[in-house]
Amino acid sequence: MSLPIKLYTCGTPNGFKVSIFLEFLGLKYDAIPIDIGKNESKSDWFVKLNPNGRIPTIEDPNFKSDNGGSSGSGPLVLSQTGAILQYLADTYDKQHKFSYPYGTAEYYKTLEYLIFQVSENGPIQGQANHFILYAKEKVPYAINRYTTDVKRIYGVYEDILSRNKANEGKYLVGDRYTVADFALFGWAVALKGLDIDIHQWPLLSKWHDSLLKLPQVRKGLQAVPAKWIEEFLENIA
Repeated sequence: MSLPIKLYTCGTPNGFKVSIFLEFLGLKYDAIPIDIGKNESKSDWFVKLNPNGRIPTIEDPNFKSDNGGSSGSGPLVLSQTGAILQYLADTYDKQHKFSYPYGTAEYYKTLEYLIFQVSENGPIQGQANHFILYAKEKVPYAINRYTTDVKRIYGVYEDILSRNKANEGKYLVGDRYTVADFALFGWAVALKGLDIDIHQWPLLSKWHDSLLKLPQVRKGLQAVPAKWIEEFLENIA
């Protein structure tokens, strides 16, 4: 019997990515809240798990290496959402309900869009969040720069959806939701905080609203308490 995966997280876009995917996979997990407002992720015990001191981080006690190397069995401690999502897909989605077989074109397109999200969408939107919502000094240049680039990036996603003509832009890749969708969705729900309406992009609007209706998404968003996400869900109920 599999033991629960430990998910060290909080109610942020990056945290949502992993809890949502865990819900879709139907895996047992314990969501362990980390108070980043009190800098708990920089505490000694957490930095031993993740040297970068960021959430989310997972600890999978069920890990077994396929190659029998020196680190051949669990627990596996892993950080960085792209790595976590890919690991979960490789390990627990053997029937490819939310992934594609290694070596296929769809596999590499999923990887492309996952990397695009973690390397560009997340960091740029994160900077916009900082300068608009949290910075003590309002810097018009920074606010304009990052807000403009956030909108550009979501325009790129609109284009990506439009190219998936076989499924009328329902998914980023092929005929199913993948880690590329779950990674983006964690940040898409946070656009409201920047006063950016995702419904200005027709395909992204349908994609966003369709995902939001799914029970696994709702459960993943509520894995740990977060006032802003509870208010968001109440407003769209």
